[in-house]
Amino acid sequence: MTTSIHTTVEPGATAVQPTSLRDVMLNIKDLTKIYPTPTGGYTVLENLNLQIKKEEFVSIIGHSGCGKTTLLTMIAGLNNISGGQILLNELPITGPGPDRGVIFQSPSLLPWMTALENVLIGVKQVFPQATKNQQLDICKYYLSKVGLESAFHKKATELSQGMQQRVGIARAFALKPKVLLLDEPFGMLDSLTRSELQDVLLEVWNREKITAIQITHDVDEAIFLADRVIMMTSGPKAQIGDILKIGFERPRNRKALLDHPDYYHYRKHLIDFLEH
Repeated sequence: MTTSIHTTVEPGATAVQPTSLRDVMLNIKDLTKIYPTPTGGYTVLENLNLQIKKEEFVSIIGHSGCGKTTLLTMIAGLNNISGGQILLNELPITGPGPDRGVIFQSPSLLPWMTALENVLIGVKQVFPQATKNQQLDICKYYLSKVGLESAFHKKATELSQGMQQRVGIARAFALKPKVLLLDEPFGMLDSLTRSELQDVLLEVWNREKITAIQITHDVDEAIFLADRVIMMTSGPKAQIGDILKIGFERPRNRKALLDHPDYYHYRKHLIDFLEH
């Protein structure tokens, strides 16, 4: 495993950037978000700059209210930009699209539909030219990859919370997005299920190599999953406060990481940031 590297950035400064735009999937420039209030505008994010490379897995951490979810929903195109811009493959994001898949804390499945039918809804929209059998094959492939090969025809109401989230993961990957956005997808799960689904997510991600951005409050989860951990300053006017590069090789083994001395250096760095 490689040694740890971290880079501190001054608030408002451009974070560590790839050397060539050809390597960049997401380019966030001077991003600002202002929400109207009865007493005037409330600035959640101000002049936030960040570049995320193709096939990179990034975790974003910070205190509640710092604008993590606001940032994610702006990348998803679900939240209007007040200032600056977000470029995806050098094209500005102006709204939602199939090039960005989102996994929320709750998978929001249609309860009267089966696991297969829930995944099929999106696949039909994204791959309308495919035959019915081809569409079904895509759904079955990704449901199998998340361990649900025996649950294709179970209705969402028959699935545990962890199994429902597996469907959500399969659904997102099945759409073949350029960017995967994860908003605390394991936050409502017990610790054992959470660990299992982290492993599932990494296994599928290692195969697909989709650029991924995850919001989490869990320091250990951030280290285990990410290539870089982005630390946001507290709001209002939140920015990038620090970036920690995670030097562990992939594929990752949880026990090997916990036994590695660098793991606790990473963990201390993140906790120190959050406590200041």
